[in-house]
Amino acid sequence: MIIIRTLRKDIANYNKEDDIEDTMEESGWKLVHGDVFRPPQYPMILSSLLGSGIQLFCMILIVIFVAMLGMLSPSSRGALMTTACFLFMFMGVFGGFSAGRLYRTLKGHRWKKGAFCTAMLYPGVVFGVCFVLNCFIWGKHSSGAVPFPTMVALLCMWFGISLPLVYLGYYFGFRKQPYDNPVRTNQIPRQIPEQRWYMNRFVG
Repeated sequence: MIIIRTLRKDIANYNKEDDIEDTMEESGWKLVHGDVFRPPQYPMILSSLLGSGIQLFCMILIVIFVAMLGMLSPSSRGALMTTACFLFMFMGVFGGFSAGRLYRTLKGHRWKKGAFCTAMLYPGVVFGVCFVLNCFIWGKHSSGAVPFPTMVALLCMWFGISLPLVYLGYYFGFRKQPYDNPVRTNQIPRQIPEQRWYMNRFVG
């Protein structure tokens, strides 16, 4: 409760007039309060990653709930993975809705391209990695390889179920009102001071 009251007080202070705000002495994370909600350089990628995360989270939540009810028997081999794949396809509508609304909040305009990116980015990377690994397993003639017809079936489900649902959710999410930011965004971006060499992201 104390933290919530403190944050509300800070947000109320940040939303006051500029002349009052300029007189405040700020330090630490409060220095960037006017830049945290500034649209990033690639808002489409950010919204696509959020949509994929929402889609994955909904799938995991339902799978855990179904498993707790005892509907997924351990004796049935592959039932868990099959259920997870089907649920991920159908949860695309929620992922598309979340991504579309965030993309509009970030002042994006190309919603069709954003929906395509949401439907293809994360599943495409996962499918590509699994396909390459499966090719190596096929080369070793192992029985653990996923059959080629199964890969084709997953591809058809991806384009036949998940892609249209993501577009549908993205369309309605993009038409919704954008999120309201709790604090105002400064018109002039705050200059980031030059970091020392050991604080570089490639070194760290």
